[in-house]
Amino acid sequence: MKKGNLETQDELRPEYQRSDFGVIARGKYAGRIREESNIVLLDPEIAKAFPNDEAVNKALRYFLEIAEVSTRLTSRSNDNC
Repeated sequence: MKKGNLETQDELRPEYQRSDFGVIARGKYAGRIREESNIVLLDPEIAKAFPNDEAVNKALRYFLEIAEVSTRLTSRSNDNC
């Protein structure tokens, strides 16, 4: 885009009218994007402990392994009763 006179940059071209564009709705698709994305926001103190996504994934995988082992141990001990 060429830099030009500020007066011409703020104007629509003569062939366009503001009414041609309909109602402008800010954040119209924000809900859908939020539902379709897998972005997770960490609390600041948690983010300090994990410098990047690889560290977070590694910690969560380890947590899942521990949870699976713990579940297996608990179900075995209940079966022996």
